[in-house]
Amino acid sequence: MMSDYVVETPNDRLNEFSVEFHGPKESAPLISYLCRILAFVNHRSLKPSEFLGVYEGGVWKVRVELPDAYPYKSPSIGFVNKIFHPNVDELSGSVCLDVINQAWSPMFDLLNIFEVFLPQLLLYPNPSDPLNGDAASLMMKDKQQYEEKVKEYCERYAKNNNKSGGEEEESAEEDISDGQYTSSDDDEIPGHADL
Repeated sequence: MMSDYVVETPNDRLNEFSVEFHGPKESAPLISYLCRILAFVNHRSLKPSEFLGVYEGGVWKVRVELPDAYPYKSPSIGFVNKIFHPNVDELSGSVCLDVINQAWSPMFDLLNIFEVFLPQLLLYPNPSDPLNGDAASLMMKDKQQYEEKVKEYCERYAKNNNKSGGEEEESAEEDISDGQYTSSDDDEIPGHADL
C-alpha cells in the first residue's frame, strides 16, 4: 500500500510509525504551459523553476498513530521536524485539517493523506483557521516574507541532510564513546582549569 514511501516503525507496535513525506511540487504541466504563453506574449523567457512551490524540496518525517478503530476513526498525524505553516502547530507538529479531524470517512486511507490531503494543505494553507498564529498573520500581511520564512524553515529543518536533526549529535556521541575524541590542543587535559 505505501510501497513508494519510507516507513519507520520505532517499536514493535504496528499502529505507530513515521513516514518520510516530500514537499509537493506546483502543477508542473500547467506552469510549463504558462511559461510558454508568457514568453510568447511578453517576448521574455521564463523558467518553470521560477515557480517552484515554497515547500518543494523539503522532506519531513510525519508521525502516524492509528487508533484501534481505524479506519472508522481517523489517524493522528503530526510533523516531527519543524515546518512553518498556518495549519501546523510549530511545537507539537499537530495538523489542523478538517478532513482528518472532523470529516474523516472509512473510505479514506493513508495514501489519501500522503498523496492528497497533506500536499493540498501545504499548497493551499488556510490562515483563517490557524494552529500557528504567527505563520497565519505573516501570510495575510506579507506573502513574500511568509514564503521566505517557509523556505528558511525548509532549508534548516527539512532538507535531506537535516531531516532528523539528531543524527549529527548521535554520530558525535559515537566518536567520543569510541575513544576517538580529538582536541585542538593536545597538551590540554579535559576538566583541568587553565592556570
